[in-house]
Amino acid sequence: MLTWLWLRGLLTRRPTRLALAAMGIALAVALPAALGTFLASAKATMTARSTGRVAVDWQVEAQPGATITTPMPGTSRTVEFGTFDGLSVPSMDTGPGRALGVTADYTRVFPGQMRLLAGDMTGALLAQQTAANLHAQPGTTVSVHRRGQPDAPVKVSGIVELPQADALFQRVGAPAGAQPQAPPDNVLILPAARWRPLFAGGPTARTQYHVRLDHHLPSDPAAAYVKVTGAARNLEARMAGTGLVGDNLGAALDAARQDALYSQLLFVFLGVPGVVLAVLLTASVARSGAVRRAAEQALLRARGATPAAFLRLALAETLLAWAVGTIAGLGLAALTGPIGTWGLVSAALGLMVTGVTVLPPALRPGSVVTGRAPVGPDRRPVVLRYWLDLVLVAASLILFSLDTGHQLVLVPEGLTQISVDYWAFAAPALLWAGLGLLIWRLVLLLLGPGRRLVARLAAPLASGLGGTVAASIARQARPVGRGVTTAALAVAFVLTTATFNATYQQQADVDAVLTNGADVTVTRTNASEHQLSAVPGVSAVEPLQHGFAYVGSDLQDLYGLRAGTVVSAARLQDAYFPGDTATGAVAKLAARPDALLVSQETVTDFQLKPGDLVRLRSQDGHIVPFHYAGIVAEFPTAPRDSFLVANASYLATACPGSCGSTTFLISTDGTAPHVVASRMRARLGPDAGVSDLDTTRRVVGSSLTAVDLSGLSAIELGYGLALVVAATGLPLVLGFAERRRTFALARVLGARPRQLGAFIWTEVALVGIGAAVLGTAAGWALARMLVVVLNGVFDPPPDHLAVPWGHLATLAGLCLVVLTAAGVIALRAARRPPLTVLRDL
Repeated sequence: MLTWLWLRGLLTRRPTRLALAAMGIALAVALPAALGTFLASAKATMTARSTGRVAVDWQVEAQPGATITTPMPGTSRTVEFGTFDGLSVPSMDTGPGRALGVTADYTRVFPGQMRLLAGDMTGALLAQQTAANLHAQPGTTVSVHRRGQPDAPVKVSGIVELPQADALFQRVGAPAGAQPQAPPDNVLILPAARWRPLFAGGPTARTQYHVRLDHHLPSDPAAAYVKVTGAARNLEARMAGTGLVGDNLGAALDAARQDALYSQLLFVFLGVPGVVLAVLLTASVARSGAVRRAAEQALLRARGATPAAFLRLALAETLLAWAVGTIAGLGLAALTGPIGTWGLVSAALGLMVTGVTVLPPALRPGSVVTGRAPVGPDRRPVVLRYWLDLVLVAASLILFSLDTGHQLVLVPEGLTQISVDYWAFAAPALLWAGLGLLIWRLVLLLLGPGRRLVARLAAPLASGLGGTVAASIARQARPVGRGVTTAALAVAFVLTTATFNATYQQQADVDAVLTNGADVTVTRTNASEHQLSAVPGVSAVEPLQHGFAYVGSDLQDLYGLRAGTVVSAARLQDAYFPGDTATGAVAKLAARPDALLVSQETVTDFQLKPGDLVRLRSQDGHIVPFHYAGIVAEFPTAPRDSFLVANASYLATACPGSCGSTTFLISTDGTAPHVVASRMRARLGPDAGVSDLDTTRRVVGSSLTAVDLSGLSAIELGYGLALVVAATGLPLVLGFAERRRTFALARVLGARPRQLGAFIWTEVALVGIGAAVLGTAAGWALARMLVVVLNGVFDPPPDHLAVPWGHLATLAGLCLVVLTAAGVIALRAARRPPLTVLRDL
């Protein structure tokens, strides 16, 4: 009966205290539940996208002299491979290439393998590059030159693009380093019945089974990878050496499982600090009613309440706060999607938070420090007395400086399982804790030895009572210090996560531009720069020479740029040029016509020094002298390994017509890139290669491209702003509520409302300025460290952090509104008649 009466009294007489505690618990429950739901959804999306991008899941190749009799899983079709010495039409011919024989329904079973550009797919098909080399079109008759056999005429029925040519022409079973550097330029695709009389039985003929699995896979990419690769090895074992499996689906899932681990890192990165802040906030709310609790329990003790009764009352209050907070938190999390198992995990976490924050003050309120600064030679908290804050910051910086690689995702050699090195988060975690304690120390110093500064801050508001106001706030140093610290950490949390999200989005765009080259990129065209500029939606066209040259015996991509305009047109980043800037590196090229930028690998392999003479040999034998001028790590449309960058004008004079073709980097005037790309295709015809930034963004990017950062940002912003509101407003409101008796007595002694307002607005200003200045500094430091630690997410690494001005403006405006509202509420409460206040207390 006593328990029910106590709970009813809480709900009727002290509902605010219970509601605020439940709100803190709701915040602690909502964030992990929402992030867990987002994580599960992101993993499922990664798996779906990975499987959807693969045209052929497995390529099962029969070994020479063997016949595969083992049944294939899923849906399979036979594909025959052969070679020819060349193709020709009157006045035009090509070099050697590959001939494929496919079944009539191949494109229906594997729709992503070929894309029709012209004609139909009923007969012989030419790859786009081959058709461009021959100037062939549907209806053209092509002669196929076969080694040791007479030429065979073939009538072309269609021109196709092979989006996944690298996988199609892979060497099944060969290690990654032994794979062909590029697919063949010349490809002829024939119906199986036509291919067999032309190429069957030849020394290079081979047979593959292309397999499409049922895709009933786990939603987690790591689990899906284990299942797919295990099934591939099982098939190889059952084939007993007669065939090998080229596991394209496993390769796609292998990349996705690493992406999934990076998204898991974001869960840790966003979830743990937010939950810790919610715990601190809930503890602050629970402590706020310590004086009143002590009086209530003293009255119950005088009426005969036993320790067991107090335990039942404390447990009942704790469970009630947990139930209300958990329901509210899970309700908020459900807005992001079905919470499932994460709801149970978050509810259990909420119970732990409630037990740690609400139960102890409810059991022994007299043990809670009520707000007055303790007396004695050293009034600092124990953790500050032993300089733990500086120790944590120093340890963080030491660990950060020692870990130069910052490798978070570990891939053990020869194992299918990968893991996250969570120890890499030790440095940011120690920095976060150390900065929190350091902020607390600085606030206590400000309110103690530095109270003169507080007095000056209060002078415009206090009308000569600045010293009195500073002394009054100093007596509340502990609760005020905790309030400023919590508010500053909440601001740092929002700033850090928003900065990370903005920087990620910036680098995802940079990565897409790096891969595609520009908004729209055009290759294999005879159109001029002027003709391309005339296409609607085009604002600028930048020509870029692309060819190949030998450095010693190493064949590398060679790019020729126009130094005067390439920096802005290609959106070159400083990170592309280690030890230099984009402007500086291009200026070196402009200063010397024969200057050459090379990769770090080439510099190391050939022991180059600035100014060294480098002789390049073109594919047709031209020797072109250059001088080494700098290092380039990335360049638009360039491969990830070694390549060379030079002046286009020098290439044009040194090896005219033999140093490659022209690629055009096209900037749009605001028109969507895919729209301009469609106009380009319509204007240039099927022979031209046209790619756009919109399409590239969907298929490439940084490691977290598959994660919807807009959804993550919405969760982070909503939670962070709610946390900031609670962290800035609640400590102030609760602190003022605890001092209602003091304000009432001051009114009785003749204090005017304006004088009481000086106490209130000074404390509001102190919390606001402290949270803004200290929180911004801490957030900036944490963001800098986290972006470096999470460097694997960014490819290439950012030149600078992206400042989320929209988030910051929203944060500043909301803090201003909350602080003003807290001050107005406290001022209205202080103006109530003193006798009414004292009677309520």
